Amino acid sequence: MASINGIAHIQLSVSNMERSIPFYEKLLHSLEMVTLFNSPQFFYCIGRRTGVAISPIEPEFKDQPYRQRRAGLHHLCFRAKSREDVDAIYKTALELSAKIIRAPREDTWAPGYYSVLFEDPDGIRIEANFVPGKGHLA
Repeated sequence: MASINGIAHIQLSVSNMERSIPFYEKLLHSLEMVTLFNSPQFFYCIGRRTGVAISPIEPEFKDQPYRQRRAGLHHLCFRAKSREDVDAIYKTALELSAKIIRAPREDTWAPGYYSVLFEDPDGIRIEANFVPGKGHLA
């Protein structure tokens, strides 16, 4: 049996790099991530045990908007260290004029689950959550 240490990176395809790079740069830098690559074809930040990259969609897909329920990514969720971190991420989302789907609140996914949900410029949903203790692993 193999053991994993988290997700090394996630790469998202975006429709407009000029619009998405500033969004992800501000968001990811607010999460204490640093930029490794920043070009019109690839933007990549890393921090702790997490990497997030964006790259442009293929031209033949430019008229096909992101759909959450198609095959592929449904949403991505950053694990915060505290409720205050979730609140800070919400503030950054507001500064980015992101579409807020759900302001910070408790939910029933796990005991003490506290999260915010918003969208990037393409409508890809981004969540940040905090679960106290070991959550479901307790």
